[in-house]
Amino acid sequence: MMKKLLFVALLALASGVQAESTAAKKELVAKLLHLQQPGIEMAAQALAERPAAQVMQQAGLALQTRVAADKREAIGKEIQGDVKKYLDEAVPLVRERAVKLAPSTVGALLDEKFSEDELKQLIAIFESPVNRKFAQMGGEMQKALLDKVVADTQGAIEPKMKTLQQAVSKRLGLAGASAPAASAARPPAKAASK
Repeated sequence: MMKKLLFVALLALASGVQAESTAAKKELVAKLLHLQQPGIEMAAQALAERPAAQVMQQAGLALQTRVAADKREAIGKEIQGDVKKYLDEAVPLVRERAVKLAPSTVGALLDEKFSEDELKQLIAIFESPVNRKFAQMGGEMQKALLDKVVADTQGAIEPKMKTLQQAVSKRLGLAGASAPAASAARPPAKAASK
């Protein structure tokens, strides 16, 4: 009987320690999610902006092919206004939902896949001054790289882009479209049936 009571007491003690560990782990997960909130918001913003970018791309094509030249600028500004209204409404909504859903999704994965010690290590990494400095330089590093890539490839890309624009204009039957000299030897592509 005494062994049974001792076993029950040890079991109760062990489950109490486990509950404290789980509560401490949940606090660490919450802290890590708080540290990651800017990244969560940026991902949500990109998600909300993606369809707007697609609409703008399609609208740009339609403006060039289906709208009279004298009306393009005005309609283009109206479309930009519509897209801005969408973004003003959608981005905050998607950001808010992402932050609200992060604990039950990202938080659950962190809780499941990382030990308490690993969560502490992650937090230490995110809170380190070196990591903060590195994160703050992200935009600057990206700009420096992209500026150099544009400068380095501009001479090669511009002729390709001009060729592409001429080919698309020719396929659409737009006035003033001239085929590039290099493609003159190729037979014309068959039009796709609708």
